[in-house]
Amino acid sequence: MRATYFLPRDLHPAAWWLWALGLAVAASRTTNPWLLLTVVAVVCYVVVARRTEAPWALAFRMYLVLGAVIVAVRVFFRFVFGGAEGSTIILRLPEVPLPEWAAGIRLFGDVSAESVLGGLYDGLRLATMVICLGAANALANPKRLLKALPPALYEMGTAVVVALSVFPQLAESVLRVRRARKLRGGVSRKRFQAIHTIMIPVLEDALDRSLRLASSMDSRGYGRSALVDARQRIATGTLMIVGLIGLCVGVYATLDGSTPRFLAAPMLALGTAVGLVGFHFAGRRVRRTRYRPDRWHAPEFVVAACGIGVAVVLFTTSSVDPTNLNPSLITLSWPLLSWPPLLGVVLGVAPAFLSPPPEPPHAHAAPDTVEVTA
Repeated sequence: MRATYFLPRDLHPAAWWLWALGLAVAASRTTNPWLLLTVVAVVCYVVVARRTEAPWALAFRMYLVLGAVIVAVRVFFRFVFGGAEGSTIILRLPEVPLPEWAAGIRLFGDVSAESVLGGLYDGLRLATMVICLGAANALANPKRLLKALPPALYEMGTAVVVALSVFPQLAESVLRVRRARKLRGGVSRKRFQAIHTIMIPVLEDALDRSLRLASSMDSRGYGRSALVDARQRIATGTLMIVGLIGLCVGVYATLDGSTPRFLAAPMLALGTAVGLVGFHFAGRRVRRTRYRPDRWHAPEFVVAACGIGVAVVLFTTSSVDPTNLNPSLITLSWPLLSWPPLLGVVLGVAPAFLSPPPEPPHAHAAPDTVEVTA
């Protein structure tokens, strides 16, 4: 059993997305920089241990760069749009006077340490969530994720998957163009002077890939739908709208404690049930043939449980002792760190050891599985 469990293979993409979303939810519950940096370290370790040589796995470093840019921009905005919310002034800049219609907006002026730390904490939290989503994009095969979607979400899922795979494909194009320039001896120019020699081939390569993708989808019959009676189409649309309205009312009543309780859980459950019925009828419009469908095994459940466990621990800790997860910006002090949330975050590194290693590069030489929409 142990030998079979750790045989090299690619996990179900939904398992990696559940793991990453769990870590992202955990990061959204705290502004403690120690916990957020621990989440980033956990995500980076798992990605390095379990990513493949596929194109979508090569773009993770760009998500790291994007996270650093987010933090820098949030801190920079505190300097530009005024950051005097606090008593510890660390920098005095000349304030730019603004007209009366811009009341409430400040340009430059005094900058306090409390305001800068607030921007740093908020930016680090947002950057951590972006890096978590980038980890899911690096570990999960977007084509297999599309295959696992229910038929009712097939068209929307295709658009989402194509959008998610654009960034990794551009990263692969940049690496391929730079490699070609090195082989031709075109690395003597400075970095900024060589931008125009890189951007044009990259954009041309991206356009060619888009055309090939469109041709491939057209040859497989994408966009064709089964004949559905007009009355059934109206009934399906009505069920979907009623279900979405029920979900919106239930979520709002759950978050707002002043609303009647019968609008919370009962309405949320009713909206979910009606929406699922609508999804079932909407799925009849799309008929697909599947070759070797992906199935969930023990490693998939372990990986998903690790991500959900991290979210549950941080959610529970934030309700019991919120001071450790959200450092005070009124009295400046080093952020506190307790063991329960730290151990909960460390739980997220378990997939690096409890999941099977990815398949070797030669295993990806075979063409991807094909789904035919009739």
